[in-house]
Amino acid sequence: MSIETTILPPTPPRRIAHLDMDMFFAGVELLHYPQLKGLPVVVGGRAIDTPRQLAYGRWQFARLGDYAGRGVVTTSTYEARALGVFSAMGLMKAAAKAPDAIILPANFDAYRYYSRLFKQAVRDVAPHVEDRGIDEIYIDLSEHTEPSPALAKRLKDAVYNATGLTCSICIAPNKLLAKIGSELDKPDGLTLLDESSLQSRIWPLSVSKINGIGPKAVAKLATIQIGTIAELAQADVGLLQSTFGRSYAVWLLNVANGQDNRPVTTHSEPKSISRETTFERDLHVRHDRARLGEIFTSLCERVAQDLKIKRYLAGTVGIKLRYQDFSSITRDLTLPLPVGDAAAIRKAAGECLKRAPLTKKIRLLGVKLSQLTPIEDGEHPTHQQAALPFE
Repeated sequence: MSIETTILPPTPPRRIAHLDMDMFFAGVELLHYPQLKGLPVVVGGRAIDTPRQLAYGRWQFARLGDYAGRGVVTTSTYEARALGVFSAMGLMKAAAKAPDAIILPANFDAYRYYSRLFKQAVRDVAPHVEDRGIDEIYIDLSEHTEPSPALAKRLKDAVYNATGLTCSICIAPNKLLAKIGSELDKPDGLTLLDESSLQSRIWPLSVSKINGIGPKAVAKLATIQIGTIAELAQADVGLLQSTFGRSYAVWLLNVANGQDNRPVTTHSEPKSISRETTFERDLHVRHDRARLGEIFTSLCERVAQDLKIKRYLAGTVGIKLRYQDFSSITRDLTLPLPVGDAAAIRKAAGECLKRAPLTKKIRLLGVKLSQLTPIEDGEHPTHQQAALPFE
């Protein structure tokens, strides 16, 4: 069995940068509490975990080991990550790994403020910016004549001077390589990739490092003895087609060989906004209901933040479930008025869950917002949080 490999048409030389802020939320917190630098710090606590200033200017911080509740880690410092504490982990599980870590409540107003600061600093140097979220952007540098090392350093310096925070940046021929490269030398990384870097720096990496190859695809690739990008780039096209189908097989070969023609898009009207997560193990609706509830709330909070950053309200809220047998279902609910806050989104998503079969273990959970309206055109009602079917 064989297929014709699609070779993408040549394009003019491009220089695309991906800039990713280092542990962004935690970094903002360390600006406020510099005495915590070098310590394991976890962001994701409750309001009662807010630091208190005592007599003589001393501060009292809450410890992760004293936490009791259903929250999840929003982010953590590199020192906490070294102890096994990562984003989206349940705080109770994190407390078992790092009981002496400091816990802080999330301050999204501060994060949005610093997000605006770093993006404007970048635009002052290079205006062709594609916003990819609160802490990352793509930048088209193709029209700049300045050498890449100097230009990358100037961008990093601009971000630091505006915010006091470090970032990692990669300049590459396309978005695919720039995205992978910005992770290679974190934190405070400056990475330059070209076609000659593909085999030395990209091919040895796991296929999971390619954005668009998720856990399910990684597992299927492992069944045909493909674990690295090099192995994927040199894979038999017929084998890939029989495993994944023609279109996805061609895409896999293209990205493994560093091909990506996507432009940097400076403006677009979003049709939907979504967040989803695949679990390390399949979760049981009854036995793991506390964990599912934590994750569900976290997804609603994160998608609400995305919505707020983009200044939209959502008229339809939906959920996505993928079960242990890889079957998937979606449910959605169109609301009488558009919403934007996390509690309203969670309530509507909970109504969707009530219409979903919950008899099989769940491997993926997602929340999607659609029928988006610019925030100036709609109200912003709030609702009380409702219980979920697995709570």
